[in-house]
Amino acid sequence: MPTIELGLDTFGDLTVDADGRPRSHAQVLRDVVAEAELADQLGIAFFGVGEHHRPDFAIGAPEVLLGAIAGRTERITLGTAVTILSTDDPVRVYQRFSTLDAVSNGRAEVILGRGSFTESFPLFGYSLEDYDDLFEEKLAIFAALRDADRTGEPVHWKGTVRTPLEGVRVYPPVEHPPLKAWVGVGGSPESVVRAARYHFPLTLAIIGGDPRRFTPYVELYHRALAQLGHPTMPVSVHSPGHLAETDEKAREELWPAYQVMRNRIGSERGWPPTSRAEFEREVAEGSLYVGAPETVAHKIAATMRDLGVSRFDLKYSNG
Repeated sequence: MPTIELGLDTFGDLTVDADGRPRSHAQVLRDVVAEAELADQLGIAFFGVGEHHRPDFAIGAPEVLLGAIAGRTERITLGTAVTILSTDDPVRVYQRFSTLDAVSNGRAEVILGRGSFTESFPLFGYSLEDYDDLFEEKLAIFAALRDADRTGEPVHWKGTVRTPLEGVRVYPPVEHPPLKAWVGVGGSPESVVRAARYHFPLTLAIIGGDPRRFTPYVELYHRALAQLGHPTMPVSVHSPGHLAETDEKAREELWPAYQVMRNRIGSERGWPPTSRAEFEREVAEGSLYVGAPETVAHKIAATMRDLGVSRFDLKYSNG
């Protein structure tokens, strides 16, 4: 029987205390460390923290936070959900995660992506006009670093987004290569094929709608791997959810925060306001995994079966 895994993801959403007052960014970060400790104690397979650079999410330096978590946990795999590679230096990303892998005794992994927001582009001095080229070339660099670390050969790379790499080695090397690295995609065929081309496992960010609509992307990924002569690789899913003692309690707890978050982000993207009916449809038929533990477990199992994925990462923080 194939191995299946359950992970938890958070963006460090700013939450409120028992009196309804917003917690500080600092307190949210401390809360995330405590949540990761609990996940480790419960036997969860993976704990992921998502990089963002906006006021409603606290995690802007995920590797630093993961380093703190590594010192407080023993077994759980630690990674990102995602690292915004387009506006970072792939050499530095590789170094940070090889370091995390060392101090966690081989428990580090990174999910590389472009992110669903664009604040990091102006913040770090990049142009959105280079959106596609930045990710394409930086992913190629990261793949070259991964492969060179595995073979012990120096890296040679030349492109347009940075100076060439002429026979360099990157330190520290991963103790037991290769470094575990995935590519996260939101559902474009080009992104799926790119992950296959560079031989990365695939993470599907499914944040709305019937998850079965992603079946063609899973099939495309496996077909692309075969055509490129690569062995099969795992596929995982990232989706939001919330658990409580009963289905009704879970929906009632999540709805107010979900409405605020959905309308805040929707106003930035030109979406109409959400409604309770839309929320209920997403819970019943879409990609919101909300309810009592048994209800959510059955829905996760159905998605994993329908898509043929090996890991499901539940984003448990929802504003």
